[in-house]
Amino acid sequence: MTRCVPYLICALLWAALIAPSPAQARTRNPDDERLIGACIRRASLGRPWLEKTLWGLRDQEAGWIGAEVANTNGTHDLGPLQINSWWVARIAAHIDRPKTHVHHWLRFDPCFNAEAARWVFLSALRTTGDYWKAVGVYHSPTAWRQRNYTASVAVHLSARFGNDVFVR
Repeated sequence: MTRCVPYLICALLWAALIAPSPAQARTRNPDDERLIGACIRRASLGRPWLEKTLWGLRDQEAGWIGAEVANTNGTHDLGPLQINSWWVARIAAHIDRPKTHVHHWLRFDPCFNAEAARWVFLSALRTTGDYWKAVGVYHSPTAWRQRNYTASVAVHLSARFGNDVFVR
């Protein structure tokens, strides 16, 4: 029995690592999905490339209206596009609104959430000057996390729009 304990511990740790996160495990409400889709279209400002980008981020993040998913670093991911709570103070300052309001809107207002996602992504694009780097920065300031995230978003974009997602 004692020889099995290390294998059991490894198996349990492995199962915990591959278990879906709360955001991924939640069943999607069709009415909420339609609303989120309308908000993504509105947030894209009529730019097809930006709408596709927001869909790629949304499909990767897999959040929902009301979501507040805890991260290991003490922050939380909020709403359908899982905006990290680190952004709350910055968004609040940008729009001159209280942080408590911004936090609530990010969770419960899918259009505010999609517009915040657009702002975060476009801010990263202005800073980096590189589309895929900006996709990675949307997720994390850490290079290896950016690479993994970017690859995953690319898979989601291809799944939703086909392999020629950005071909005119």
